[in-house]
Amino acid sequence: MATDFTQEIKDLRSTMDSVREVTDLEALQAQIKDLEGKSAAPDLWDDPEAAQQVTSALSRANAEYERVTGMDARIDDLEVLVEMGTEDGGDAATMAEAETELAAVKKAVAELEVRTLLSGEYDEREAVVTIRAGAGGVDAADFAEMLMRMYLRWAERHGYPTKVMDTSYAEEAGLKSATFEVNVPYAFGNLSVEGGTHRLVRISPFDNQGRRQTSFAAVEVIPLIESTDSIEIPENEIKVDVFRSSGPGGQSVNTTDSAVRMTHIPTGIVVSMQNEKSQIQNRAAALRVLQSRLLLQKQAEEAAAKKEMAGDVKASWGDQMRSYVLQPYQMVKDLRTEFEVGNPAAVFDGDIDGFIEAGVRWRKEQEKAEA
Repeated sequence: MATDFTQEIKDLRSTMDSVREVTDLEALQAQIKDLEGKSAAPDLWDDPEAAQQVTSALSRANAEYERVTGMDARIDDLEVLVEMGTEDGGDAATMAEAETELAAVKKAVAELEVRTLLSGEYDEREAVVTIRAGAGGVDAADFAEMLMRMYLRWAERHGYPTKVMDTSYAEEAGLKSATFEVNVPYAFGNLSVEGGTHRLVRISPFDNQGRRQTSFAAVEVIPLIESTDSIEIPENEIKVDVFRSSGPGGQSVNTTDSAVRMTHIPTGIVVSMQNEKSQIQNRAAALRVLQSRLLLQKQAEEAAAKKEMAGDVKASWGDQMRSYVLQPYQMVKDLRTEFEVGNPAAVFDGDIDGFIEAGVRWRKEQEKAEA
């Protein structure tokens, strides 16, 4: 059956209309302009860490903008190619090229469309991924390491920066657990569908009798919750009492009301400071300590919230979401979406976009059904 290029191109443009609406190109342009201004500041590299954040954010914003606008240009070029191929009775070679380009453009537009489905509260955040070996002994530990490499290779393919935070190696081979960050916007929205129990079936390289072994690993994905270096505390949330300092320190310390007791009313946290000679100095020191304590409390609350969001991911029979089968046949299949491929080697080398796209679409359908 001949391809209806007119309808295909019309459908692609319709999808891109939705992509542009969600992406908000005007806001993205404003963000790029702001970041360009910051990156041009003469003192930018006085703070290398902050400078790196600015330049990375600018690079990502430019890439996102070009990804959307460039796709419009590709669709226009495809239309011109089809017109050339149908002129003067048609050119088979040109139409074959158009077929190939149509398939590539449809794949790229589908990837962009997935972004429009990421509307959860934390979907825009960067991601923290933890992989833990489950049932299966040394094979499970080896499987955990294979999965870690798979995700890091996926990030590498896309140019996404990653940072390995922790690795706990197993005694014989592989990993007991590993945690790493994927530092790019929407990493959580995409990778959150990878959370769950993964199952591997293969001839064990660690079994001298060459028996088939089933092993499991758990993948946990949580958003990287943002925190600031300090916390702004409204004046009406602080109660300050002054009193005379006690203990050694000389006459000026003991005879003036320089000591400060600062109470944070919402939490009841109390900080006392009397080491400095003046009330102003003690007040500033107490505020710094109070801010630090509130920040630690906030981080503890965020950690608890992230743990709750991640849920209790087990790694054993009965709750697996994806199977990687290397023996007696070759296949990787997602048990929720039914998406499958027959090339496990490519999957373990980071080719998992199809699984992520299918997972995001499946999750959206589940949300619609529940609504």
